[in-house]
Amino acid sequence: MRFLGDRPSFDLTYNDVFMVPSLSSVSSRQNVDLSTPDKVGTTIPIVVSNMTAIAGRRMAETVARRGGIVILPQDIPLDVVKTVIDFVKSRHQIWETPITMPADGTVGEALSLIHKRSHGAVLVVGTDGSPEGIFTEHDAAGFDRFTQLHNVMSREIISLADTLSAEQMFMELHDKRLTFAPVVDRNGNWLAALPQGSPSKHDLQTRGRCAGAADHWCSSRNQFRSCEAGQGIGCDGADVIVVDTAHGHQSKMLETIAEVRKVVGRVPLVAGNVVTREGTRQLIEAGADIVKVGVGPGAMCTTRMMTGVGRPQFSAVLECSDEASLLKATVWADGGVRHPRDVALGLAAGAANVMFGSWLAGTYESAADTLRDSDGRLFKEAFGMASNRAVRNRTRTETALDRARKELFEEGISTSRMYLDPDRPGVEDIIDQIVAGVRSSFTYAGSSTVKEFQDRAVVGVQSSSGYEEGRPRDTSW
Repeated sequence: MRFLGDRPSFDLTYNDVFMVPSLSSVSSRQNVDLSTPDKVGTTIPIVVSNMTAIAGRRMAETVARRGGIVILPQDIPLDVVKTVIDFVKSRHQIWETPITMPADGTVGEALSLIHKRSHGAVLVVGTDGSPEGIFTEHDAAGFDRFTQLHNVMSREIISLADTLSAEQMFMELHDKRLTFAPVVDRNGNWLAALPQGSPSKHDLQTRGRCAGAADHWCSSRNQFRSCEAGQGIGCDGADVIVVDTAHGHQSKMLETIAEVRKVVGRVPLVAGNVVTREGTRQLIEAGADIVKVGVGPGAMCTTRMMTGVGRPQFSAVLECSDEASLLKATVWADGGVRHPRDVALGLAAGAANVMFGSWLAGTYESAADTLRDSDGRLFKEAFGMASNRAVRNRTRTETALDRARKELFEEGISTSRMYLDPDRPGVEDIIDQIVAGVRSSFTYAGSSTVKEFQDRAVVGVQSSSGYEEGRPRDTSW
């Protein structure tokens, strides 16, 4: 990446910069390869943060199918992490795992589950597991919540054969005006559900990626004890191990990285968070393969307002990625993204992957329960991992006095309503939006790979008015 003009002497965030187009020979956005250069195996540069309200089993499955990776939170017990990893890796690369319920289940139970996935349907199955009908929220109209599903479900089931290609399935759904259809194999076995809108063949995973996180203050020996027996994260299924804390540049972190490195062997190890060359170098020298960059840019984070500590994200990524490349390592840009442009700019600054969480908090697949406000709008509650709420969850086994002391040092929002966008209520909808924007960015820069993009991108500095000029208007001015 190079600057359009002189490199500024002050730090920049994503809103402060823009990209200018270059001569391009890339004939189509579909010819862009978004596979990441960090050797994690992701085919799109999206990492979902290890936030308890966001990164769960449904999120991990969906993002893995689309080519990204989810980091499971450190608050989750190791046996549960292992179960989730096994689940993700057993899922199909195209078809989505359906929500299933028995025919004698109730409307109330179905309505509590139906917003767990974006296709908005429950597959009603018999005692032998074969579908007997499909229930949608519309079918509940006029019935009380204790009505059994066999009395309200639609018995007309239009299924698709697994021998069809993704493109053929899409056209079948489109022609029949369906948003959901069960998939059946050639032996008549019902397999999964296919929502309308199949992923690009370029972005599909050949094997779902999933990762586990650990807090640096946990004893690495205790945290990874089961790894040594081949039963925990790192040694048994996880593609990546993440060890992180808000302030990653400290002696305890360096010690933990060295210990975890011994336990997890060749599994890629991510550590953070830092925002300086020195911090990046020391984490890599301690054993990290990938360094997480970012202090305070997250939507749920109050670190900068509480402490004055942090750094504008674009400059932090630019400097840390430069240092990492000298040591044959890579960085992830963690936080600060609000639009697809920010993901592209994070990659231009040198990140191999861009990490975020709150952007996906208001989706069907996030781990939090789906709620309704007084106007009937769907939302989910999100909270920061350094918030009072998160601290209470993490310290529930400690004494009341120790918990009270730790709760004083909150650096995050404990509750935030994240409304589901009616136009993009599912995580795949947002992934489509991001990938489309990033692919276009690559073509503007004349690049077909992430490495080419990082070499060819030309970035300029703009005023707040320049940034505002690029924002669309949904009403007249």
